[in-house]
Amino acid sequence: MIQRDSSRFPSLDRARFHNPRVQRGFRIAGSALLLFTATTLAHAQGTMDFSGATTLMGTFKTFAIYAGSVICFGGLIFAGIRMMSGRLQDAIPGLFGALFGAGVLGWGAGWISSLTGQTLP
Repeated sequence: MIQRDSSRFPSLDRARFHNPRVQRGFRIAGSALLLFTATTLAHAQGTMDFSGATTLMGTFKTFAIYAGSVICFGGLIFAGIRMMSGRLQDAIPGLFGALFGAGVLGWGAGWISSLTGQTLP
């Protein structure tokens, strides 16, 4: 009686993949594949488009201007009401709030404009 190998793929011998030469070949091929992948990614980075960054920074600058205006105006109103009621000591936090709003309005918008390396309209 003829005995046949019960494996579906008799030509694939598992011991063949444990050979040091085969394992070294897989390591070299894997390293080369990783190198080619990194090279492809490095070339792809030159095609990135940052034209939307200027628009986004313009939006942040507009928000800083509006937020600074609202903070400054609110602090002045708060301080003015306290001053008119005769409580000058209670008006000091409102004046500091107005000063903070002016800082956000001036320095914040200027700092955001400087982040793109160009002036924003």
